[in-house]
Amino acid sequence: MPIISTFFGMIVRMWHDDHPPPHVHVEYQGFEALVNIYTGEIERGKLPKKAAQIVKEWCLKHQAELLHDWELAQQFEPLEKIPGADQDE
Repeated sequence: MPIISTFFGMIVRMWHDDHPPPHVHVEYQGFEALVNIYTGEIERGKLPKKAAQIVKEWCLKHQAELLHDWELAQQFEPLEKIPGADQDE
C-alpha cells in the first residue's frame, strides 16, 4: 500500500482500488485507523486523541489532494505525495 504522507511519526497510506467512501489508512505507535477524507473522522480502528485531531485537520486541509490521489488509486495510477502536517503553515 503506497505511503502518501508521513508526519509526527504517523504513516498515511492509500490502497489502489479500495472500497468507498474515500479514505486513508493511518498507522501510529501500534494504532491503526481508517479515516474518511471528507470528514476527517475515524471510520474504523483507533488513534490516540491528539493524533486523531492532527489527522482530521490534515485531511480537511488537504482534502482536494487526497481526493485526487483517491481518483488515481481507483485507476491503479501512481499516487502523489502530500506534505505532512509538520510542514503545514
